[in-house]
Amino acid sequence: MDSVRRALREGAISKDVYERLECADCEEQLVTKNDPDEVGTVRACPECGTEWRQLP
Repeated sequence: MDSVRRALREGAISKDVYERLECADCEEQLVTKNDPDEVGTVRACPECGTEWRQLP
């Protein structure tokens, strides 16, 4: 699982005009999965299931 920043640099994630993160392959907006036992949040594509970790 890569970080959101790394995925933005590599082009796996893009931002739309409202600065929302979206999957570059599926063009779907990413959903947030918050686990209280984990550090940071996990952003996932609802269509392809790819996940990225967003650190604080």
